[in-house]
Amino acid sequence: MSQINNSSAQFENPSRLRFDEDVGIHVVCQNVGMINSRGLWFHDDPLEYTLPLLLLQLSLISIITRSIDIFLKPLGQPSIVSHILGGIILGPSILGHNLAFMNKIFPREGRITLETLSVFGFMLFIFQIGVKIDPSIVWKSGKRALVVGILGFFIPFALASSIRLLLCHSISLDDTVCDVLQLVVLMQSVTAFPVIAIFLAEFKILNSDIGRLASSSSMICDICFWSFMSIIYVAHVAKEKSIQSAIGSILSVGFLIYLLLYGIRPAALWAIRNTPEGKPVKDAYIYVVFGALMGFGFLGEVIGINSLIASFLLGLAIPDGPPLGAAIVDRLDCFVSALLMPIFFTLCGLKTNVFSVQKWKTVGVIILVVFMGFLGKIIGTMLPPLFCRMPFRDALALGLLMNSKGIVELVLLNDWKTNSDSMTDECFAIMILSVVVLTGVISPLVKALYDPSRRFLAYRRRTICHHRSNEELRILACVLSQDNARTIINLLDVSNHTNDKPIGIYVLHLIKLVGRASSLLITHLPREKPSQNPTESERIFNAFKKFERENCSHVALHCSKSISPYETMHNDVCSVALENRISLIIIPFYKQSIDGKVVNSFHVFRHLNKSVLDNAPCSVGVLVDRGNLRKFLAEPLSCRIAVLFFGGADDREALAYAVRMSGNPHVSVKVLHFTTTSTSEGAEIAGGTARSKRLDSEILDEYKLKAEENERVSYLEEVVMDSGGVLAVIESIETAYDLVMVGKRHGESELMSSLGKWSEHIELGAVGEMLAVTDSNLRASVLVVQQQTRVWGLRDAEDSSLLRREKKDVAGVPNSNVYRNVDWDTMLDSEELKDANHNGTGQQDVRSWEKYSNNN
Repeated sequence: MSQINNSSAQFENPSRLRFDEDVGIHVVCQNVGMINSRGLWFHDDPLEYTLPLLLLQLSLISIITRSIDIFLKPLGQPSIVSHILGGIILGPSILGHNLAFMNKIFPREGRITLETLSVFGFMLFIFQIGVKIDPSIVWKSGKRALVVGILGFFIPFALASSIRLLLCHSISLDDTVCDVLQLVVLMQSVTAFPVIAIFLAEFKILNSDIGRLASSSSMICDICFWSFMSIIYVAHVAKEKSIQSAIGSILSVGFLIYLLLYGIRPAALWAIRNTPEGKPVKDAYIYVVFGALMGFGFLGEVIGINSLIASFLLGLAIPDGPPLGAAIVDRLDCFVSALLMPIFFTLCGLKTNVFSVQKWKTVGVIILVVFMGFLGKIIGTMLPPLFCRMPFRDALALGLLMNSKGIVELVLLNDWKTNSDSMTDECFAIMILSVVVLTGVISPLVKALYDPSRRFLAYRRRTICHHRSNEELRILACVLSQDNARTIINLLDVSNHTNDKPIGIYVLHLIKLVGRASSLLITHLPREKPSQNPTESERIFNAFKKFERENCSHVALHCSKSISPYETMHNDVCSVALENRISLIIIPFYKQSIDGKVVNSFHVFRHLNKSVLDNAPCSVGVLVDRGNLRKFLAEPLSCRIAVLFFGGADDREALAYAVRMSGNPHVSVKVLHFTTTSTSEGAEIAGGTARSKRLDSEILDEYKLKAEENERVSYLEEVVMDSGGVLAVIESIETAYDLVMVGKRHGESELMSSLGKWSEHIELGAVGEMLAVTDSNLRASVLVVQQQTRVWGLRDAEDSSLLRREKKDVAGVPNSNVYRNVDWDTMLDSEELKDANHNGTGQQDVRSWEKYSNNN
């Protein structure tokens, strides 16, 4: 015999999150032991047995939800919409409207197993979310996130509650509808952190400015909501039962928290200390955690706080991230997210009967309260960011994000449907549909409004070509592993750092986000006492600190680490570059080879290379490591550098960097300038404007003068007729150099088209691809350079000196040959615009600069 709640005349809810003795029950008879079917040949109906029925249900859920997801994904819809719509299709609204289908495929006794499995899946999911959360974020979130979270709860609560009171007293509504409206107010007030974390991951903005603010604010809002709900719960227990029951409930929860803080937490920390870095966590630790999960879930049911809350609290007690938190999440992730959670979402749709919606007055008042809560949330979350000078589009995107509804709201609705007589089938259907509509509208709007790369648009040139000789050259070194550290340090060492030409090194260790719900971009703080077992980050930073100590008078070091998903890791790289006014980003190529053999291949970082090149607010150098630079400091030899010059802004940037390196007494530089004697049309080495070719000539002339004065600097013209000639020159330099530098982009020409015909790595360009291929005889490391491309007001990528040229009237007569030069490097370096740049409001201030320049 099984018991289910009698909340619907036609389709009952076969399981509950909590049991209440005051709620009526409905009895379902079920044969015991009918699990496996013997098959059709024995005249058994498989659908009368538990296992075949469950497998068919799971198959239908998977096929239908995945099919819907395929159609909705291009429209920017999250997976939760597909899952709920799949349940609605299977439920009484469409397919289940046929009673024969519903009674055969989703009978009452069959849904008991399905719902129990879904609730168990949600218990694992909420535990997994707890493991991913770092509770310290709450007091590290800052004033802005604190204000956004508080206002994001209380303003929609106050506004929606006012409208509810007005409706209940001004028009005739059933008492049940008024009670439901109070539940609607609560649901519209909450912004659940698990929901926001899932949405940010799907939108790929987890480590953007808006993403970090939304994560912190939603956690504050969550605390406000559950604190409010806890007060209501205790008051309800005291009123319905007794004060002693309320006190007992509080003490039992306190005892549970005590066990977590002084039992589970210390045990988890002990397991972490006994797990060497880079080694897998022992299976015994994982088994103990899962055993504790089942035990605490049972304990939560015993003391009356629900197994879900107990599981979440247990997850919070386990430290997030590697090694233990990451191992737990890795074990659970696929099973929970791919199999169990779609069941939960689909069952919400299965319980939704659109034909139960009969009273349009009920629809109207619920939608009105939902809208006022939505509006209040927009107001509450937009006001603080706007006060902090956040652009309106970004603030609106934040407000929409904080209105996102998902799994937590669905759990609340299911719980209210189970335990509240007020939540009728009609009200439940309206609320489920409102969640689907809100989510379906918010998702594409957020994607249209917010583009994290917009803030990486710089307002002045940040290149080596435009770097003033008396200023500190700031270089951002992106490190993936310790091998990268050694190579990059040697590259920095040959960059000619002196007292007159200091270098600021910003080291960013890039770490994959594993076992955490929020991304991190933090400055490295050394321990008070050095550890005998330093982490990988500490070993990397220690190597750079040693380099700083050896060159303390002219090298300044700043260390930080980024923990984020691979797909959006470039946001942190570009953000650090923008905020610290970096001139050059050095990022390792995703393949490393020594003596022609690939020793490491980080294919997951190929997207990172491309995204940094596309969005960087400064110049970028992709370093292909072949081991040569690692040997430089260990041997008292000169570092031999070759620059392949074809023409264009990127080649000029590479040459400018090489010229700086030539100031190092241990460095020799040679420029190989490729030219052609062919006069046929399209036979030029690289295309380009007349201005670009003039700039090429100017920088080469300056270099030739330097070559006459310095014996370590040389120049050679290589005359080639076609791509074969270029290949021959490259093959001839096999082992002659330690580092070869070349620009990424070159103007269109027949020669460049021929070189790029078989290009596989577009992030290196046609020539860089030839130098980096593993079957090449070249043994030198390669630095492929791209000059800054994202500059506000830059109309011509080859325009290296001016960002704006405007016509000016002379003596009142328009003259197209007379231009006024605007000194944007000076104007746009003002403190006001720097501040605007950091706060994302630069576009508004730039319009003011345009007006200023036009009026003067």
